[in-house]
Amino acid sequence: MATAEPTRAPFKRIILKLSGESLSHAGERGIGMEEVLQIAQEVKQAQEVGCQIGLVVGGGNILRGAQFKSAHGNIQEATAHYMGMLATVINALALQDALESLGADTRVMSAIHMHGVAEPYIRRRAKRHLEKGRIVILAAGTGSPFVTTDTAAAQRAMELEAEILMKATRVEGVYSDDPERNPHAVFYSELDYATVRERNLRVMDSTAIAHCMEHNMPILVFNFRKAGNIQRAVRGEKIGTRISSKAVS
Repeated sequence: MATAEPTRAPFKRIILKLSGESLSHAGERGIGMEEVLQIAQEVKQAQEVGCQIGLVVGGGNILRGAQFKSAHGNIQEATAHYMGMLATVINALALQDALESLGADTRVMSAIHMHGVAEPYIRRRAKRHLEKGRIVILAAGTGSPFVTTDTAAAQRAMELEAEILMKATRVEGVYSDDPERNPHAVFYSELDYATVRERNLRVMDSTAIAHCMEHNMPILVFNFRKAGNIQRAVRGEKIGTRISSKAVS
């Protein structure tokens, strides 16, 4: 009697966007290694079903540029953005150690060159790492100020020829309003880019949505806090909110 083959991921390559806040205790700042290790376990399990994974990580748990916006602030906005990029590198290094403690092969690639701790981001080299089964952690955004890590994730998804951009959040997906404040907010399982922009839905920043719309890069927004959801996402199971050129009714 033939044994059933294990379910494989429908996606060959994905970019997964993680916020900096996903790496800290709820309501706190800094890095919570329990949270980092939990995400690392989920990512490694997802990769084991046959998916190449690139991670783009934010830095909001350590520093947000907005905190320097005050009438008496002496730090220029561009400088604050660079500081935020460096925060993403700190998070990337924490993720790298957590993943490697589980036996994963990883590379941290930074858009700001810092050879002592990370490789420089080079598109062809990043693709080669992915092809060799390494989890690539993409840090420092795009290396330029005034560009969010959401936009960086969209750009990397296109550069590295990912099949989908996934955004991990702490809610089930995209709603008509903030579900943590409005219990009557409506959940959307499918959306198209135009609707997201017209209704100004909180998914990613407008530049990221525009990039994905222009290049027809689908987006999946889902709750990473539910155990197994990252693996379910890469398996193609119906979770979260899928955004594409045409929503399926």
